Amino acid sequence: MSAVPVDRESGRSRALLLVLCGTIFLEGSDVAMLAVAVPTIRADLGLSTGTAAWVMSGYVLGYAGFTLLGGRAADLLGRRRMFLVWLGVFLVFSILGGFATDGWMLVVARFVTGVAAAFMTPAAMSIITTSYPEGPRRDRALLVFAGVGAGGFTLGLVIGGLLTELGWRWVFFAPVFLAGALLLAALRLVPAEVRPERAPGGFDVVGAASAASAMLLLAYGIVRLEHGGEGLGLTLGALAAGLALVVAFVLVERRVRAPLVRLGIFRRAAMVRADVGALLFLGAFFGFQFIVTLYLQELRGWSSLRTAIALVAMGCDVVLAPTLTPRLVHRYGNGRVIFGGFLLAIVSYGLFLPVGMDWSYAAMFPSLVIAGVAFALAYGPLTIAATDSVAEEEQGLAGGLLYTFTQFGSAVGISAVTAVYGIAAADADGSPGAVLDAYRTALVVPVVMVLLGAAVSAFGLRDTGRPGGRLRGAAPVARHEVGDGVPG
Repeated sequence: MSAVPVDRESGRSRALLLVLCGTIFLEGSDVAMLAVAVPTIRADLGLSTGTAAWVMSGYVLGYAGFTLLGGRAADLLGRRRMFLVWLGVFLVFSILGGFATDGWMLVVARFVTGVAAAFMTPAAMSIITTSYPEGPRRDRALLVFAGVGAGGFTLGLVIGGLLTELGWRWVFFAPVFLAGALLLAALRLVPAEVRPERAPGGFDVVGAASAASAMLLLAYGIVRLEHGGEGLGLTLGALAAGLALVVAFVLVERRVRAPLVRLGIFRRAAMVRADVGALLFLGAFFGFQFIVTLYLQELRGWSSLRTAIALVAMGCDVVLAPTLTPRLVHRYGNGRVIFGGFLLAIVSYGLFLPVGMDWSYAAMFPSLVIAGVAFALAYGPLTIAATDSVAEEEQGLAGGLLYTFTQFGSAVGISAVTAVYGIAAADADGSPGAVLDAYRTALVVPVVMVLLGAAVSAFGLRDTGRPGGRLRGAAPVARHEVGDGVPG
């Protein structure tokens, strides 16, 4: 399924990239703004602790549960169609969330919004990878895309703090204006595409159902871990059922005439390595950010807005990703830049391990800035490696796999640090010093995750070819070029 080439004018090409980057900014900022607003929402609506937690977890459940299906749907049903339809769904349920008067309404709205993001985001990335020719311009576009997404999350923390001061419902309504503007622009700018040919064996309904069910159950089990040890049997049962459905999915895909996921794609070692690396890197990053937020708000007594402003230092990646990272990738290749990002993450999280009770912001600043630089170096090149040399008709699948791994990584990282902190805090006497020791213990989790990620990414160093960032032996895949509109 090929995209119809758009005008080669630089302005139109830049506008297309701006719209697609606006989508990932919308997704990242939406999550961050709600994270800041949840305590206020809980107090205003009188929600229980469990319901308030599920307001956040519902989004993760929908996103992680349907990203694989969403990515493949873009390939089979049309990238433009999936992008526009699900951006519209995102908009509608953001409005409904803003008008919610009870906890269950918020949870449902956030779950469906997460499902919309699961279809919308892989479609947006596959529009980039099928519209820009494989090589430096596509790489730069992906680096900008990844950097804007990360910047959206960081800036969303501050925006969320400001909007919450006006009223928490603005946290839901503000994204509606951006989503509406993006939808109108996308109708004009996203290139048309040839109607997908119907597969000889029809749509793999059984594979789609088993994949979505497996991902939902696994995501549910992982998310439950961060909600405490209650109902451990249900948590383990969900994880076991999810794994059983993964096995069933593989068996179905091996036998069906037109599989939802061609299992041979997993023979691409570079792609699998990038997906696993992204899982470990994102899990460590969000786990670290979560623990730092708890430390600043619960132990130091900082306000949500003050904490968000402090964490803006981690948002330096939004500047570095489209400026510094492309130059490093061009000179040293994806593999070395990714490995460097992991090494910087190890330094960043390691520097924060001895955090003290009265650390000044100046003492924390190096860790926060280095974490942002590490994100700028690792995440964009991981995105490139996860889609490099994948056939055009499977670009949506490659994007879906990447975002499935990153969403599960985020859930695993936050759940793991929460579980470790809970165990350490339970054994403590409740004094501030004991709580601080529990934070330090939990900080070991992101350090271990980036150490594992560095080991995984090290295997890719021997595959890095000449300077320019391409992998040795990687044959370029034909693309429909949109022109010279990629920044830089």
